[in-house]
Amino acid sequence: MGKKDASSARIPVDQYRKQIGKQDYKKTRPMLKATRLKAEAKKTAAGIKEVSLVLAAILVFLLACYAFFYLNLSEEVDLDLDRDEN
Repeated sequence: MGKKDASSARIPVDQYRKQIGKQDYKKTRPMLKATRLKAEAKKTAAGIKEVSLVLAAILVFLLACYAFFYLNLSEEVDLDLDRDEN
């Protein structure tokens, strides 16, 4: 008997969900499809933040390589100048 009484009284959350479900049926099929496609595109699209982070990482890597080779070549030039003076 307790179960039968509990099932007859609806809680407000269930009523709210049922009302939302009725509203979804009022929308047209193309409208729902467009909303779904828009949400999927938003999930899969690369954001500006991700693109800028990748570009910044590549720039840092290139600058590090440049600095490494610059320092190595500048040391060799200094050694050559010292040998010519003797």
